[in-house]
Amino acid sequence: MDGKIINKKIMKSYQLTIPAENKPCILAQITSILARKKINIRSATISSFGDSGFVNLIVDNPKQGEKALRKEGIDVELKEIITVLIDDRPGGLDDLLQVLCTEDINIENGYGFVIESRKHAVFVLDVKDAARAEGVINASGFKTLTPQELSEIEPFHYVGY
Repeated sequence: MDGKIINKKIMKSYQLTIPAENKPCILAQITSILARKKINIRSATISSFGDSGFVNLIVDNPKQGEKALRKEGIDVELKEIITVLIDDRPGGLDDLLQVLCTEDINIENGYGFVIESRKHAVFVLDVKDAARAEGVINASGFKTLTPQELSEIEPFHYVGY
């Protein structure tokens, strides 16, 4: 059984996407709210363009995170994402992206992280039609992660420094 189907429902993963001004302390305000609510941040990306940008967070309880941030007046969107296990090797990401390109699937936002050096990485995708993209990805032999699998990942720790 494909770990994504339970009781005939596809389990969805989410990220919090927060538009933010590009100025000091904005990120600290967001993390402080989540810390007070005991919401663990599992992954974060921050991008800016001029005076504004976006913060994307994968947290252990995205719906509670969204609620906590909204309650404090922070604009936030709960976005469905696809998390894909890829090989950590030259061309590992390209293999996935070529599959998506062939099917004309546009990636609106994406980022990745290594979970086991030279073995596995995770690439996070934000696409318009997640169900279609996930079907294409799984049919191509890639493994998508369930929210449970995503939350249990222990990121790679480089100890050779």
